[in-house]
Amino acid sequence: MSRPPDNSVHQRRVFYIPGYDPIHPRRYRELYRKESAAQADISNYTIGLQAKPGKSEHYGWHVDATIEGVETQTQFDVLVWSDIVRTSMDGSILHSYRLLAQTAWIYISSGALFRLMRLRKGPIIAALYPVGMLLAQLALALCLVLAGALLGGFGWPVYGAWIGALVGAVLGWQVLRWFRAKDGRFFAYYLMHDYAYSAATKGKNPPELEARMSEFADVIARALTEGIDEVLVVGHSSGAHLAVSILSDLIRAGRVPSHGPALSFLSLGQVVPMVSFLPEAHRLRADLHFLSQRAELAWVDVTAPGDGCAFALCDPVSVSGVAPDNKRWPLVFSAAFTQSLSPARWKELRWRFFRLHFQYLCAFDRPKDYDYFQITAGPKTLGRRYDGRAPSKSRLEKAVSKFTSMAA
Repeated sequence: MSRPPDNSVHQRRVFYIPGYDPIHPRRYRELYRKESAAQADISNYTIGLQAKPGKSEHYGWHVDATIEGVETQTQFDVLVWSDIVRTSMDGSILHSYRLLAQTAWIYISSGALFRLMRLRKGPIIAALYPVGMLLAQLALALCLVLAGALLGGFGWPVYGAWIGALVGAVLGWQVLRWFRAKDGRFFAYYLMHDYAYSAATKGKNPPELEARMSEFADVIARALTEGIDEVLVVGHSSGAHLAVSILSDLIRAGRVPSHGPALSFLSLGQVVPMVSFLPEAHRLRADLHFLSQRAELAWVDVTAPGDGCAFALCDPVSVSGVAPDNKRWPLVFSAAFTQSLSPARWKELRWRFFRLHFQYLCAFDRPKDYDYFQITAGPKTLGRRYDGRAPSKSRLEKAVSKFTSMAA
């Protein structure tokens, strides 16, 4: 793993791989703009955003920062697959309920759900939430059908029950449509489609996703030939397991030059077990096994028990049952929300579960040693920043997955 000659980063490329997110990537730019300014005020450094110079095939921005007396320039690219996400979320209400049944059956019949329950409770609750919410919506619609039939039967004994049931069915369907239209508030359909996307192929990447990952690999490979100091790949949520496979492909293909920029991988709020525990996730398990022993990069995995949507402090390689004897990565530690956020701020955010899943990309008003903006725009490579840093003692490393095969 190479290092800049003076041990400082002056030029960096950051490639951010989002999770299962249908929203336009401009949300990440505005989040970075707002939160970096807040963190700079708290931590006493300067940072600023501007549009990327020239044309670019990927959405992003340029960052100028002066941290610890060193000026650093960073080009930030968002590797977008939101179009694939939106397509996967298309479909009727009835289709969504069919996916719900299929997804539940795959996780239960394979035993993956019961294995996952041995890890953290938060992500399992998050996984069960859309099941309960969608079934509750369906139950409400069916109650309207039954109420219509009963009321109609009292008013017109011969045909009233059928007419009342029909009216109730129309009202029930409108209720289901209303919930679907308001899912930006309830997140039930969104979360269900998130889990269904991986479960539909039992952990195997769909062809359209494999093609997009290959494109991402090409972009990162080109950056590794530029005269810069660090190439940092950030995988957030389900984007973490995409990054594992992309980086594994690059190293296997010999596309990481030995004297090129330092290659770094930061996984945030990862949900790797939701995929790696599935029976057909052979590729992901093989990539976890491979990447965990490579000297070509530094891999740091940051989660927090306060994030109910992530498998906090679960070593994604070890719990998947594919840790090699010479395992060196990832370094697993906690962002420690309850310590790095003030009591007032933590009280404000504690029950905002989806907001907390993005806290890794935001400012901390009582920062410890995790600062997203110093990592992405500061003068140290990821490996140097956490060199000698001990992993969290409460991390989970016991192999839990039933499926450990790495050969398709």
